[in-house]
Amino acid sequence: MRSHVGIPKTRSWGLALAAATALISGFSVFINGYGVRSWAGAGASTAAYTTFKNLVAALFLGVIAYAVARRAPAGTLRPQSASQWRRLALVGVIGGGVAFLLFFEGLARASSGQAAFIHKTLLIWVALLAIPLLGERLTALHIGAMALLVVGQAVMSGVGDLAFGAGEAMILGATLLWAGEVIVAKRLLADVPAPAVAVARMGIGAVVLIGWTAVTGGFASLGALAGSQWGWALVTGLFLTGYVATWFGALARAQAVDVTAVLVFGAVITALLEAGIRGAALPSAGGLVMVTVGAALAAVAAVRAARQKA
Repeated sequence: MRSHVGIPKTRSWGLALAAATALISGFSVFINGYGVRSWAGAGASTAAYTTFKNLVAALFLGVIAYAVARRAPAGTLRPQSASQWRRLALVGVIGGGVAFLLFFEGLARASSGQAAFIHKTLLIWVALLAIPLLGERLTALHIGAMALLVVGQAVMSGVGDLAFGAGEAMILGATLLWAGEVIVAKRLLADVPAPAVAVARMGIGAVVLIGWTAVTGGFASLGALAGSQWGWALVTGLFLTGYVATWFGALARAQAVDVTAVLVFGAVITALLEAGIRGAALPSAGGLVMVTVGAALAAVAAVRAARQKA
C-alpha cells in the first residue's frame, strides 16, 4: 500500500524527514517546558496536560489523514487484516498512551539532566531490537556515530553518578516501551501508510490517557485553567502533530536505527534555545560537538548503506 502523499519512498527522504523530526523535537521540548510549568502553576496535573496536548495532536493528525484519504484510492489508508488492526492498537496503547504517562510522571520526579540522558538511550534499545527483529545492519560508522551520540548526550546532560529512583525507572520504562513501539510500527508501515499509523497512535493513546486521568482525578482542577494554559496545550499539541507525522514518515522510508540516531540532534536544538531565549548556560561544548558530529555520521552511514544496497 502507498500513501500517495507525494513524498518518494526513498531512504534519502527518510533521513530528510528524520532531520525535520529532530528540529521539531528540539523546539517541542523547549516549548513543553513552558506548557508544563504553566499548567502546574494553575494546579493542574501532569497527566491532564499530557492528555490534552496529545488529544490536540490526535485531532490534527486525523484531519491530515482525512485529507490524504481523499486523494488516495478508496480503502488504501485502512488496515486490511486483523493482524494489522492488532498492531495498530498496540502502537496506540503502548506508544501513544502508557509510555507518555510513564515519561511525564517520571519527569516530575527525576532531574531533567538524567531524564534527558535516559530518554536519549532510545537509540541503543532500538538498535538491539532492530538487528535481530528487523534485520537491520550496522556498519562501523553506525557504531562510531552511536558512541558519539550517547557519550555526547551524557556530557550535555551533566550526568555523573546516575541516581536511579522511581522517576528514572519510569522514564526508562517509557523509553523501552517506545523502543518496542518503533519495531512494531516499522513492520506495520510496510503495509499501512504513515498517516493511518500516526492517527491511530495518538487517537488510541488519547483514549488511554483520558481514561487514566479520569480515574486518578486529574480533571478536577481544569476549572482553574485560564486561556493561556489552554493556549500552551494547543501550541505543544501542534508541535507534537508535526513530530509524529514526520517521525512515522521517516520510519516508513529509512532504517529504524538511522532515524532514531538522527533524532538525538534535537537535544542540541533545545540547548541552543534554552541558552538563546531563557539565558540558560550552554552545556559542554564537547558534548554539543559530539552529538552534532554523531548525528551527521549516522546520516552519512545511512546514505552509504543505501548506495551499497542499490
